[in-house]
Amino acid sequence: MPTTDRRRILSRRRFLAFGAAGLAAAGLADTLWIEPHGVRVEELALPTGQHGRPVRLVQISDLHLEAFDSYFQQVAELVNGLSPDLIVLTGDYLEEERNIRAVLDFLRQLQAPQGVYAVQGNWEYWSRLEGENLRRHFLGTGVRLLINERADLEINGQRLSLLGLDYPSSSDQLRRLQEQADPARFNLLLSHVPGFAHEQLERYIGLILCGHTHGGQVRLPLLPPLYLPRYSGRFVAGLYQVGRYGTLLYVTRGIGTSVLPVRLNCRPEITVITLNGVRSEG
Repeated sequence: MPTTDRRRILSRRRFLAFGAAGLAAAGLADTLWIEPHGVRVEELALPTGQHGRPVRLVQISDLHLEAFDSYFQQVAELVNGLSPDLIVLTGDYLEEERNIRAVLDFLRQLQAPQGVYAVQGNWEYWSRLEGENLRRHFLGTGVRLLINERADLEINGQRLSLLGLDYPSSSDQLRRLQEQADPARFNLLLSHVPGFAHEQLERYIGLILCGHTHGGQVRLPLLPPLYLPRYSGRFVAGLYQVGRYGTLLYVTRGIGTSVLPVRLNCRPEITVITLNGVRSEG
């Protein structure tokens, strides 16, 4: 083979090798940095059947926060910049008990005139920082942790109730929590996990907000998630209908990552839910 042709082939191979390496590096950067920090705002609007003006609710979940760094500062600023009436948090704030100070630093940044409410997730339970202990920590930041209990709110003329389902939860806990509900109000159930006893849901539960799944965290095109944690059920991300009455259930992709600090085709999420009354008053 002539020397010129040999050089041309070697140059083409070198070019292809460099190209493949560049694509691999770009893909790795996207998976390790760009996507895990590329938070998106998802919006949803739902009727409540209540009289009054719209209520703007922001949901965040699954922080898995190890340090209150620039990313979580950005998340807090984004949440506050959305001008929520109300903020709800649906669990998995830390990975180890020693991370609680960073979590509390983050929570202190959140601002909503009608308050910030939370339920705990499996990582709080596993870390032995749960229940009344976690509630005391959260109260110092102005966040109210709901442990199988109800909080009533009146916002923009609408009568709302938050029902906080604890983790872990049994069918009896769900039943007792629903017994606290007032059918005349719009009842919004907060649960860290989406997979629980939906067949027991009553007609007067208007909406369920969950996290836990991370949206699958790593998603390959046209394929189901490679992994979903226990108690995810069939739920990955987005809006579903469950139970005898077709109750709406929304699963957020969450803010952080777990096990591995990667995301692929699954950006982190801040959720804005507009709760519309039957009459909008100027």
